[in-house]
Amino acid sequence: FTFILDGSFNDPFVETAVRRVPAEWMAELGREVLVATNLVIEKGAATERIAAASARFAGNPVAGSRVAGGGAEAWSDFRRHGDGFGRIVLLDIDLREQQAGRLAQRLLEIETYRMMALLALPMARATSPRLSAVGAELAEIIESMSHTEGLEQDYSLLKRLTALAAESEAHAAAGDYRFGAARAYYALVKSRIDELRETRIEGVPTIGEFMERRLAPAMHTCETVAARQERFSERVSRASQLLRTRVDIALESQNRDLLRSMDRRAHLQLRLQQTVEGLSVVAISYYLVSLLAYVFKAINHTGLALPVDVATGVAIPIVLIVIWFAIRQVRLKIAGPPAADNVKPD
Repeated sequence: FTFILDGSFNDPFVETAVRRVPAEWMAELGREVLVATNLVIEKGAATERIAAASARFAGNPVAGSRVAGGGAEAWSDFRRHGDGFGRIVLLDIDLREQQAGRLAQRLLEIETYRMMALLALPMARATSPRLSAVGAELAEIIESMSHTEGLEQDYSLLKRLTALAAESEAHAAAGDYRFGAARAYYALVKSRIDELRETRIEGVPTIGEFMERRLAPAMHTCETVAARQERFSERVSRASQLLRTRVDIALESQNRDLLRSMDRRAHLQLRLQQTVEGLSVVAISYYLVSLLAYVFKAINHTGLALPVDVATGVAIPIVLIVIWFAIRQVRLKIAGPPAADNVKPD
């Protein structure tokens, strides 16, 4: 809201424009005030200097400069006074009406954007101790990584790192918007100060110098905290990747040992199968030779002179070869054709 009061005055910061606004209407707004400023434009001569300007600001140190090519002087202490309002005095030396309006707007924007930029400072101050705690915990986890033995300890560290990464990202997400907005508002403050075209008044700092001393350190603090957040996120990410790599390598080693064990079992099973196949050849051959012996005995009883023992002895190697070949063919049929080891090019 902007309230404008025209007319002469003795002390503009006592009979302010907002005092003419009904208190009931102000109370019904029910909103939190972010920036409240009383700005006074008055005609004057350049001879009014530090003493006269400081008297308007309850004796507080002031910042001021000639602006608009020497057509005006701008003064402020950039403090909130007892009524909750800041104070700005624009001394009109030789301004056109439009120039005065633009200067007033720029001065109000400087104060507004300054307060908007400073909204990030409490968040930066609250975040900084937590970042230090996160850094200490991260250093402890990284130190523990060099002493862990076994997957269980790695899993425990990875769980802590995941929780730490989630917390770090949550803080970064909460502060990213506010710190980004602070950078944008600070850039606007510097832009509006440049538009003032300040010229120094001996004995007082310029508005630009005041902002460099008071606002710039706060913005540097916010930038530092934002940069620390980003670095911590990167460090947590790198540590997580390193630990996951260790876990993956350990799992691959376990899988390799498991595959070796399975291969050894398969080899033993194959040997056992081959042994069983050999025993099967012997057993089947034994029963088949026994049957052939009965056949030879039956033929001998029919009157044909057939030496049973000789015929049975001759049949044994023949039966063994036939049974071995038959079992081998069955095994090859089940296993499928062997893969070609060497393929000749066309």
